[in-house]
Amino acid sequence: MTPVELSRAVLHAVRRAVDEGELSVTVPERAVVTPPGPGGCGDYATNVALQLARPAGQPPQRVAEILRARLLDEQRFTDVVVTGPGFLNFSLRTAASAGLVEEVLRRGLRYGHATTGFSGTAVGISCPAEVRAVVVADAVSRVLRSQGDYVRVECEGRPAPEWRSVLGVDVTTRGPRIADTYVRIAPVPAPADPLPLGRDAARWALLHPAAHDRPRIPGDHLVQREGNPLFRVRYAHARTRALLRNAADLGFRPEPGPVSEADALTALIGDHPRVLAATATHHTPDRLARHLLAVADAAMPLLPAVLPLGEEKPSAAHRARLALAEAAGTVLAGGLSLLGIDAPDHL
Repeated sequence: MTPVELSRAVLHAVRRAVDEGELSVTVPERAVVTPPGPGGCGDYATNVALQLARPAGQPPQRVAEILRARLLDEQRFTDVVVTGPGFLNFSLRTAASAGLVEEVLRRGLRYGHATTGFSGTAVGISCPAEVRAVVVADAVSRVLRSQGDYVRVECEGRPAPEWRSVLGVDVTTRGPRIADTYVRIAPVPAPADPLPLGRDAARWALLHPAAHDRPRIPGDHLVQREGNPLFRVRYAHARTRALLRNAADLGFRPEPGPVSEADALTALIGDHPRVLAATATHHTPDRLARHLLAVADAAMPLLPAVLPLGEEKPSAAHRARLALAEAAGTVLAGGLSLLGIDAPDHL
């Protein structure tokens, strides 16, 4: 069950409670689903009961219990627990990971993207003619387009032509068009010229820090070692691709199935659509970069167990682990592409 599917299940429970007269509220358009916070439990949590308590005229915990009674009917949950002032916490059945992996592999690099094409708002982005601002604006535009928005990026001045050729940015200096919303992007400027790093390392160096943080240039973005976040992300992706090649040599293919020892990775993969939506809403490509690093770090412990050892024959567990590894690699490649960074199959 993905966060989007879980959000729908929560809204369905709210709608049932309203129809049955236990709640008198307007059903919200969406329920925010996130990993559990401090004091929470399970795989995901939502604060929808706290949001509905005041309009319902009932305590948040009472609203949460009303919704819990209906959510327990959902066969894909092993448990639903109310914690704190009224948070609903969900534990998913392990087999639910198979459905998530199937979705990722079916949608490929477009997993987490809008499914209806350009159906969002028209966004006008402006930025100063400074290399970091231009790269951040370009990355934000890519993520916004993935969520179905129309986007036009305009530079307040003339960008250097090498920014386009080396960094792959797409901006214009023409006058603005009418948009539903306007955004100005002006992060802390780069302290030095990032172009000598090349496209991938330069973009990561400019995008990985939060907008208010000063990027490290030159930094260690080209060093292939564990302390380099960009290397960890790309290395994890390359390992997943290598495992697919090795498995093919051994005569077996990925088949989605339950992988109980990788719950953290499964949760992060399931959270990818929410991260893309939040990155688009808040114009924060650093959020996506940190998410990719978390996926990479969670994937690495799984990878040594993907292939059979010695005389061991490939089993359903090996095929399920291989499918989960492929899904993780797909998320990493798709996220890097939205940041304008390549994900090589060999590293």
